[in-house]
Amino acid sequence: MPRLVLPVLALLVTSLAACGTPGSSTSTPPTLPPAGTPWIVSSGLPVAATSSSASAGAQAPMTEGTASGTFQPAPQGVQAITYNKAVVPAGATAQVTIATTTMGVRVRLAVTGMLARRAYGAHLHTMTCTSVPHDAGPHYQHQADPSKPSVDPAYANPRNEVWLDFTTDSKGAATVAANEDWTFDTTTSPRSLIVHAELTRTEAGKAGTAGPRVACLTLHP
Repeated sequence: MPRLVLPVLALLVTSLAACGTPGSSTSTPPTLPPAGTPWIVSSGLPVAATSSSASAGAQAPMTEGTASGTFQPAPQGVQAITYNKAVVPAGATAQVTIATTTMGVRVRLAVTGMLARRAYGAHLHTMTCTSVPHDAGPHYQHQADPSKPSVDPAYANPRNEVWLDFTTDSKGAATVAANEDWTFDTTTSPRSLIVHAELTRTEAGKAGTAGPRVACLTLHP
């Protein structure tokens, strides 16, 4: 069964500045948090208390939280759903960690059990997962594109959205991170991760598209 790690304690620290570049993937498999780790939704995001030592340094997380799940087809899958078992096998896992720092937001995705040596697209979306792939809504955008669907590179790009494309290693694992110089809106934060069948395109008229939606992980209700 999927598991979604949900909230319990929050640590508030101060200030925001700027800086960040999209991350890159590695073959490091994820380490899932221990069972019973307390997490809480603060300002609409999965957040956990950070240790006192973590407050040192400009990039130390002010808040940090994790959502994780094991993909299953609906109706068995609820928080973590695979829409195509040939592309995202049942039993594959995903873990998303969101950290807010004085420099913006950092989002880390770690997957296991995917197809080996395969490229996937992945983005944060605006709505929660259901058995219908498109119910997760469009990509979360810092500056919303007035035109829908958003395929204009001025809006559909990894500086205005959270892109987490990855390529798995020989064991079907990958880790990727995206750094943004802004933070999520407290009232309209992203609520899911969508995994796509293809890498994300960047050309005008197709920017942000990445083929069919093959899996979804709800980050918070």
